[in-house]
Amino acid sequence: MIELDRNHIPTHIAITMDGNGRWAKRQGLPRLAGHTQGVETVRKITAECVRLGVKFLTLYTFSIENWNRPADEVAGLMQLTLDSVEDEIFMKNDVRFRAIGDIDRLPKAVGEAVRGLAERTRNNKTMTVVIALSYSSRWELTKAMQDIVREGISPDAITEDVISRHLATNFMPDPDLLIRTGGEFRISNYLLWQAAYSELYFCDTFWPDFDEECLHIAIADYQNRERRYGKTSEQVQEDSETQA
Repeated sequence: MIELDRNHIPTHIAITMDGNGRWAKRQGLPRLAGHTQGVETVRKITAECVRLGVKFLTLYTFSIENWNRPADEVAGLMQLTLDSVEDEIFMKNDVRFRAIGDIDRLPKAVGEAVRGLAERTRNNKTMTVVIALSYSSRWELTKAMQDIVREGISPDAITEDVISRHLATNFMPDPDLLIRTGGEFRISNYLLWQAAYSELYFCDTFWPDFDEECLHIAIADYQNRERRYGKTSEQVQEDSETQA
């Protein structure tokens, strides 16, 4: 296992869990089998993030665009979501559960299960797992603008902070590291505002095969980067010395 700097673990990791369907196809299995195996990966990665000290783990579970998939696959994914949110991993690991997205669009049973788990785990403190469910960043930004207009906030008073407060993610920091599995190199309408300065990591591994070692490799890559936020390397070094 790769040796990680435990003092430099990302506070917030966001993941696009891609490749479930292609993994299943390679195994000669139906697509839903890939999603089922993907849930097992969620359990492993959640437990490992808790162990490492990650504070927020956000998982792109089902996009608004995914509603366009075949009806039987969507129904299977909704049932899988319903089964998954009953997982005891949240209470066992003192993990708080939150969901972001157009939750009202979900089947009634799924929406109630999601809200129920969020309520049952609201006092857990070790880590927060956020699932982006029926989510897209453009939907989120559009809704934020609508809410700002409804509140009568004047154009001159609209700042980056005002926009951030109206986003679904207003309860957590922006992701430090955004991982995408499955070999694709795009953001796919995921946390577009929040990922403005996230470090991006892409790998070919399909999500069902993404294990603790894969996570460690991604974090090690993150730890070897210099996050400048528009500054020069010299300024970053000066800031580091000042904080020390």
